[in-house]
Amino acid sequence: MPHVRLENITMRFGDITAVRDIDLEIRNGEYVTILGPSGCGKTTLIKIVAGILRPTEGRLFVDGKDVTDVPLEDRDTGYVFQNIALFPHMTIRGNAEYGPKVHSLEGGEAEATAQEYLMLVDMLDKAGHFPRELSGGDQQKAALARALASGSRMLMLDEPLSALDARVRMELRYEIRRIVKRLGITVLHVTHDQEEAMSVSDRIILMRKGKIFETGTPLEMYRSPKSIFAAYFIGETNLMECTVESKRKEGGVILRLRNDVLVNVSKSKANVGDIAILSVRPEHVYTATDGLRAQVRDVVFMGTYWRVRTEAESQDYVDYNIPADSEVPETGEQVYLVFNKKASRVFKRPKEGLTEAIKLE
Repeated sequence: MPHVRLENITMRFGDITAVRDIDLEIRNGEYVTILGPSGCGKTTLIKIVAGILRPTEGRLFVDGKDVTDVPLEDRDTGYVFQNIALFPHMTIRGNAEYGPKVHSLEGGEAEATAQEYLMLVDMLDKAGHFPRELSGGDQQKAALARALASGSRMLMLDEPLSALDARVRMELRYEIRRIVKRLGITVLHVTHDQEEAMSVSDRIILMRKGKIFETGTPLEMYRSPKSIFAAYFIGETNLMECTVESKRKEGGVILRLRNDVLVNVSKSKANVGDIAILSVRPEHVYTATDGLRAQVRDVVFMGTYWRVRTEAESQDYVDYNIPADSEVPETGEQVYLVFNKKASRVFKRPKEGLTEAIKLE
């Protein structure tokens, strides 16, 4: 399967720079997801890799060969769009046979190839149907089969699940990963859905304002984000402004929140006296008999757990989770909060301020 390398890729549309100075490598057989808010340049980047767009600057290499000027049809790439793009006048079988026939396979061979991939996506029993006769999930599975049947070694997935119902999205994303891993295909998948990215990726590329902001495995991006924006965008977190009060000999850090509230967390690269931001995810906040005093402001049922929103004495809103079968606190009730020290993250306060640092646009 191909190894892809992007060098200094920039794409401008008039005065607008959609992506800038992108350097990226995608390894053979790797499932890479480009994640980010709307307008960050995700789709522009995947279209450059696919050959739909030619970059304003930079070069693109596949297996060491410069393909910057090679068009989509000659790149051995399958593309699955956000808006399901099947030929409406063809049956599902006809759609799946289209790619093999374009590549000059004989009728029997094209039919066998189409049948193989329709079986792989569990659509063989609906091969005689037209797209309009199928659900959105089945149509997208058919679109995947068509892309795979063309013999592509590389698969581009551009928000392929965003138009589907939540349950269908969940089932189909696992199916797509299972299929492409079985085939050993290199995949570039664009999404704004953090849960989707976490569940299918070998590696996540987080984009913001046209640039690659941070990269890592799903586990690294969730547990050890390198930036406040990554901590905020991937998963959910409580963010609290603070000052580094002191460092403990065993490696912990004492932080001073607003109203002179002190909390103890794990080690940090921040220095004593630095203005910082404490990040702690709701699942790492617990109630205790002593700790950060807070009042319950709201309780929301989330299905498998309750989300409790509190207003702390530090003037911060702090959320925490409790199991669905737990006793639910009353609005206005006083609680004491403690944080999982090892799971808490401390970042230096960004020069532009917290609000600007986590802004999605």
